[in-house]
Amino acid sequence: MLHSSAMVNSHRKSMFNIHKGFYCLAAILPQICICSQFSVPSSYHFSEDPGAFPVATNGERFPWQELRLPSVVIPLHYDLFVHPNLTSLDFVASEKIEVLISNATQFIILHSKDLEITNATLQSEEDSRYMKPGKGLKVLSYPAHQQIALLVPEKLMPHLKYYVAIDFQAKLGDGFEGFYKSTYRTLGGETRILAVTDFEPTQARMAFPCFDEPLFKANFSIKIRRESGHIALSNMPKVKTIELEGGLLEDHFETTVKMSTYLVAYIVCDFHSVSGITSSGVKVSIYASPDKQNQTHYALQASLKLLDFYEKYFDIYYPLSKLDLIAIPDFASGAMENWGLITYRETSLLFDPKTSSASDKLWVTRVIAHELAHQWFGNLVTMEWWNDIWLKEGFAKYMELIAVNATYPELQFDDYFLNVCFEVITKDSLNSSRPISKPAETPTQIQEMFDEVSYNKGACILNMLKDFLGEEKFQKGIIQYLKKFSYRNAKNDDLWSSLSNSCLESDFTSGGVCHSDPKMTSNMLTFLGENAEVKEMMTTWTLQKGIPLLVVKQDGCSLRLQQERFLQGVFQEDPEWRALQERWYLWHIPLTYSTSSSNVIHRHILKSKTDTLDLPEKTSWVKFNVDSNGYYIVHYEGHGWDQLITQLNQNHTLLRPKDRVGLIHDVFQLVGAGRLTLEKALDMTHYLQHETSSPALLEGLSYLELFYHMMDRRNISDISENLKRYLLQYFKPVIDRQSWSDEGSVWDRMLRSALLKLACDLNHAPCIQKATELFSQWMESSGKLNIPTDVLKIVYSVGAQTAAGWNYLLEQYELSMSSAEQNKILYALSTSKHQEKLLKLIELGMEGKVIKTQNLAALLHVIARRPKGQQLAWDFVRENWTHLLKKFDLGSFDIRMIISGTTAHFSSKDKLQEVKLFFESLEAQGSHLDIFQIVLETITKNIKWLEKNLPTLRTWLLVNT
Repeated sequence: MLHSSAMVNSHRKSMFNIHKGFYCLAAILPQICICSQFSVPSSYHFSEDPGAFPVATNGERFPWQELRLPSVVIPLHYDLFVHPNLTSLDFVASEKIEVLISNATQFIILHSKDLEITNATLQSEEDSRYMKPGKGLKVLSYPAHQQIALLVPEKLMPHLKYYVAIDFQAKLGDGFEGFYKSTYRTLGGETRILAVTDFEPTQARMAFPCFDEPLFKANFSIKIRRESGHIALSNMPKVKTIELEGGLLEDHFETTVKMSTYLVAYIVCDFHSVSGITSSGVKVSIYASPDKQNQTHYALQASLKLLDFYEKYFDIYYPLSKLDLIAIPDFASGAMENWGLITYRETSLLFDPKTSSASDKLWVTRVIAHELAHQWFGNLVTMEWWNDIWLKEGFAKYMELIAVNATYPELQFDDYFLNVCFEVITKDSLNSSRPISKPAETPTQIQEMFDEVSYNKGACILNMLKDFLGEEKFQKGIIQYLKKFSYRNAKNDDLWSSLSNSCLESDFTSGGVCHSDPKMTSNMLTFLGENAEVKEMMTTWTLQKGIPLLVVKQDGCSLRLQQERFLQGVFQEDPEWRALQERWYLWHIPLTYSTSSSNVIHRHILKSKTDTLDLPEKTSWVKFNVDSNGYYIVHYEGHGWDQLITQLNQNHTLLRPKDRVGLIHDVFQLVGAGRLTLEKALDMTHYLQHETSSPALLEGLSYLELFYHMMDRRNISDISENLKRYLLQYFKPVIDRQSWSDEGSVWDRMLRSALLKLACDLNHAPCIQKATELFSQWMESSGKLNIPTDVLKIVYSVGAQTAAGWNYLLEQYELSMSSAEQNKILYALSTSKHQEKLLKLIELGMEGKVIKTQNLAALLHVIARRPKGQQLAWDFVRENWTHLLKKFDLGSFDIRMIISGTTAHFSSKDKLQEVKLFFESLEAQGSHLDIFQIVLETITKNIKWLEKNLPTLRTWLLVNT
């Protein structure tokens, strides 16, 4: 799954023949098979103490008290029939689950949420063989755990198979989870309905009673009943369609490969598609609403290319004969990797050459690469439990880098990947961060695991490990991991073992000895003359939170190194600083460094708190973390920073482009940690007038722009005016060089978008004039004029500042058939300085007709970032919290984005108190989220940053403008 905040920042901000061996073995040797994958909890049997068990809805004792299901009943196969009614907006369904019993039991526990069970029966394998009717089962419900218990008349016996048949029905969901309704508007203004599923992580139970945990993999045979005007799609290709009385049709789909419940998918809609065939014969189809079919061609081209790449890279064929990608009009996340039927938000799949910018193209390519990677990482090999969600999300995020670089080098994603790491460092440098692997039990806790730490940090430590092991060994290791655990579940240690041992299954002799590399010892890597075990190193990155700070002190030809925990907003002089460091914060850091006297990349593993390195020759500067491949911050004590700044001013090209980006990032991060003065960091930006690398230039600009908006929101007008003057004077040459076109490389185009947006935000007269002129021409052409896509958002934002322009944009928003254009229009509408217009937007987002509710979180975020909208958005969230929870689940990405988006920019003590009181009131009502502590810590950090740096910023600007 990939989360999407596309409107806020679309470009920044995831074979074998079908393997049946596991369950074949289960039928013959159940005790071996079951024990290897499932453990029987000690609390399985009924307790003698009735108080130990919860009470079901009918007042009887519910026979299971744990959140996790017992492992005594193992699903093997589901026969699932579903008939959605798109008029009455409900569905009727039935299922037959083949189960294997590992220990005698008198009940079966399944997950079920908001489903009405109308009948449940049980057949033994013998009963089924002789067509005997099933025996009725009593059904108990315990909604607090989203579980039902089926009480069986006679004890189920070990090592036997049974068949559980359940009839059920429910309404199609109004939200974005389970089996829900989505709507779209045609060019003619007609509203049409489709029914779509989204099950990750724990919502399959909202569509059918099931064993809704990733370890309970099974095969699924799905039948969908529909009207003739619709089509049905599911994970597998359609086998046949049966005509029924009354004009109804029933589609039967091939049985799936063995997979987890969260990957099951089915859709009933009237969409159209375009298709192509990969070099290995897989049929790939892109589905969209009929009026948007012309926006599907880029996704088809990219999908075919990327699927071919992955099959070669992983040395494993995609195991299904088809792959569908479908653009859903109402979708909570960016995309979801259902095996064979990947669902996308429209902005993550559709590409309109007339309205999609360079950053839009990069985003679409990345999301397709992300979800296709999941067909191996997540679908083929699944984590045992959600605490290791990073095993699929971190890998999919990392594979974006590998795959997009290989298939679309012109998108230059390699340079952009640094932002993936920089984004998560902001969160990971707070004390409220969390380890990559963290216990998660409740559905809310599980949903909270889908965050930057799992995705971005997971990807960044994998990139660091690849740099450490070397590309060939890393690739060989992940191929071994995927082949060894295909159609099974894995955990952290399984990955580290595969990456430590370079042997593939084909390298083993019959005696079990690997001859692929005789120099390697089992599970060990010989590196720099010392044995470095991958597991030992990587557990320091996955099992403890935070990011290390490497402190470097150069003394002649000697380098003194020290590592500590990097903390933002907590300074060394603060009383809590030492306690927050704690002795056990120790990482095994694979260091890289270069010097002024050599282009050679030096390597060293820092395993202790302190160490010393000897340089081969005298050097004027040393730069650690070459190409920013390592996940750590570097602080150069003594004259280290001065030497690097001098070099940047004299000849910045002696430092690699990514190293320059890394230096700018680290220097401003260190200011936030109180380790460097703001003056030193600002002095570094002087060299940017000569910078030729767009990523480095944009990194420096992003901090200066951040300070401007902080001052503007706080109405510290003398500083905001001087910052505006400084930015427009200092960057005038590069701003004036920008053309209002779509010419140049991806980075040329992204630089153009960023610079012209900044110039117009700062009311730069030539920028406003040009944008106004283009907007007027566009309005006069009744929206038919093609404005260059990279400046479209800027033109719309300037046009939205007049009442007539704002109203016209809202009209065009309703009429537009391009979600990329709608995103740009919605952003522009949110920049209005009139609060009644901003309130209207929020109300439209809550209503969900003109502005879809899926866009509400991003809308509130951008409104809250502007002076005229910050209080409005914050008040709205407080006053409408109950209504928001009816639209979004408590732990959902949307709720977390709404909370952080409307509060995390605050920087005053009175606002901190307001937010704190609001969070306390929510916790008193039983609503607790990790994001509460993250936001409070972020606001505190903002307050301390201002207290420490405001005088410096004011003085520096007076001297430099």
